[in-house]
Amino acid sequence: MSSQRKITETQAISIELADASGIKPRAAHELHVAQVGKSSNLNYTHRDHKNYLRSKRQKDLMYGEAGSLLKYFHEQTLENPSFQYSIQLDSEEQITNIFWADVKMLIDYSLFGDKLAFDTTFGTNKENRPIGVFVGFNHFREIVVFGAALLYDETTESFNCLFETFLATHGNKMPKTIFTDQDIAMGKAIAEVMPDTWHGLCTWHIMQNATKHLLHDGSSVLRQFKACMYEYNDEASFEQAFTILRSTVTKSSWLDGIYDLKKKWAECYMPNVFSLGMRSTQLSESFNKDLKDYLQCKLDVMRFFKQFERVIKKKRENEIISEYESR
Repeated sequence: MSSQRKITETQAISIELADASGIKPRAAHELHVAQVGKSSNLNYTHRDHKNYLRSKRQKDLMYGEAGSLLKYFHEQTLENPSFQYSIQLDSEEQITNIFWADVKMLIDYSLFGDKLAFDTTFGTNKENRPIGVFVGFNHFREIVVFGAALLYDETTESFNCLFETFLATHGNKMPKTIFTDQDIAMGKAIAEVMPDTWHGLCTWHIMQNATKHLLHDGSSVLRQFKACMYEYNDEASFEQAFTILRSTVTKSSWLDGIYDLKKKWAECYMPNVFSLGMRSTQLSESFNKDLKDYLQCKLDVMRFFKQFERVIKKKRENEIISEYESR
């Protein structure tokens, strides 16, 4: 009978811990059943379990998503005054872009922020806002995060605001090198906000596009293009090889477009670029893969931040293990 079913305080804590650890309600309920022997020994049902979580989430959002977001950031700054965040409002005073960085991100950027990668991925929360993450690698060549943002859109204006906020958060220290994908709006913003930073295009994305546009002319054409990207150390050799490549394809429109950006991806134009071996946004892609293991489109803003924190903690635990092993 429903009047006889009740979730105790201890069971409530266990339910919340399971949910915070990413365990689905059905699996968590089955675990609790196994702990007491059989379902009749448990004083609540699977539906009670789900209803409790739903009520808990509604309580967490009692101030609305915007109010709950501000409450979350306020709690973070109380816990550590060095926590940084910035919220951009539109003309109707609605929250659009959100940027945040904790104290470890600030320290990591001061140590390893000379080269970084920036990428956006879609559908990480229920409003389908893209999340942008600034990443680099540390002395163990493991991923470190310098800051993150939930964006309203991917226009030049939004990227301008984001990059300006990012630099202000990190004491206006400009990175020497930044790698992104071939996004026009992002490229314009980088040129405006970081004029002294060398902007490189992700070679992995370029090869994906090359496969799409050149593979119909044969795999040898792809090998020629890859050679232009990596193997020529002087400009004259590159220009000669690219001219031969252009003459072998049936349609050269994509090649002509990527040629105009050659200084952002060809090896011969990068003799003085500080990259430490970074040539792509694969660090971002790797981090995005970890995010997708924890984040779902249906997450509200508070659950999104909690799951994002889990991914960050996992990365930092890897750094501690590497530090121990190196010692």
